[in-house]
Amino acid sequence: MNYFELYNLPAQFEIDLSKLKQHYQTLQKLTHPDRFASASEQQKRMYLTKNAQVNDAYTVLRSPVSRGEHLLGLRGIELANEQETVGDVNFLMQQMEWREALEDADSVDALNQLAVENKSEVDAQEATIRALLEKNTESDNKQAADELRKMKFMLKLASEIDAKIDTLEA
Repeated sequence: MNYFELYNLPAQFEIDLSKLKQHYQTLQKLTHPDRFASASEQQKRMYLTKNAQVNDAYTVLRSPVSRGEHLLGLRGIELANEQETVGDVNFLMQQMEWREALEDADSVDALNQLAVENKSEVDAQEATIRALLEKNTESDNKQAADELRKMKFMLKLASEIDAKIDTLEA
């Protein structure tokens, strides 16, 4: 299913999140199971399925990583359940350095600094992914897939930084 079509949005990485939310609220009202309490069981199941699709699509389109994966899936490159790893040796070395910095960080200030650096890297990756997906060539789509894999690493690191901050603040 093309989630962009469901939400009447252009199939592109850069979307208007406020429009997405407006469409979500409209679709929720149209498909919410409570509206069909007196409908037949078949109609109830149909609207329950449609409502689940609306919710799934909203979750996917709201997240840059999931949205990029969905867009690439529509273009024939499946990433959602893959086990392929990042092959960029420089990125992997940098990843090891970030992990060491996270392990060595013993104060909230040090972790906050690491979080700022991580956010800057994620923002740069998102801009790169956006530019590659706009070109929509086979090689650019494959490169965007590689950048999405890197972005997943960085978002996981961000989550680990936040968890360590929470632990230190507790």
